[in-house]
Amino acid sequence: MKTILIVGGSKGIGNSILKNLANTHQIINLSRTEPDFKHPNVSHFGIDVLQDNLPDIDHLDSIIYCPGSINLKPLKRLKIEDFQNDFNINVIGAVKVIQHYLSILKNGTKPSIVLFSTVAAKLGMPFHASVAASKSAVEGLTKSLGAEFAPTIRVNAIAPTVTDTELAAKLLRNEKMEEAMKERHPLKKYLAPEEVADMAAFLISDKAASISGQIFQMDCGIVSFKI
Repeated sequence: MKTILIVGGSKGIGNSILKNLANTHQIINLSRTEPDFKHPNVSHFGIDVLQDNLPDIDHLDSIIYCPGSINLKPLKRLKIEDFQNDFNINVIGAVKVIQHYLSILKNGTKPSIVLFSTVAAKLGMPFHASVAASKSAVEGLTKSLGAEFAPTIRVNAIAPTVTDTELAAKLLRNEKMEEAMKERHPLKKYLAPEEVADMAAFLISDKAASISGQIFQMDCGIVSFKI
């Protein structure tokens, strides 16, 4: 049974990943709030990874860093603090966690890291300047660390489109908006968090042993196709 560190497993995609892996892995969750899911394989540390000291862990096989932000505003309404906050959440938090646990992770069993980007890093969208900038940095980090840590630690990222989570609630707040969002995507759907969790589970598994430095677009066709 591998030991997986999930950062941000109390809500959204992170929570779905936690539930997906709990039966087959030992899970350590770091988040400010406790997950509404109890399992003997899940332990929780109530911390803010940007502000608090990270707990000591004796053994670790994978890190999945899930925190993200959807701060959608016209550029003229974005403050420098908005860019800094998004960068801190998406990039600095991940760097802090990876640096802190790197020596332990190197001694893990076929160790791996999964980070999260967004389709907005590839597809230009109005009002996404701040989140797209920080998530583009995540993609650069993924490739750089994948090269630096090879062949010991694999590093990959998932770039989802809109996913039905609390974070995206403003984009899916009524039936009309839900239908409009589906119509924007060539596959006429947006993502369920369980779909993203399945991809994360695959990327930390031995089935993905030859995959590193990759950004996986879970885009329902919106980046790949023009139909």
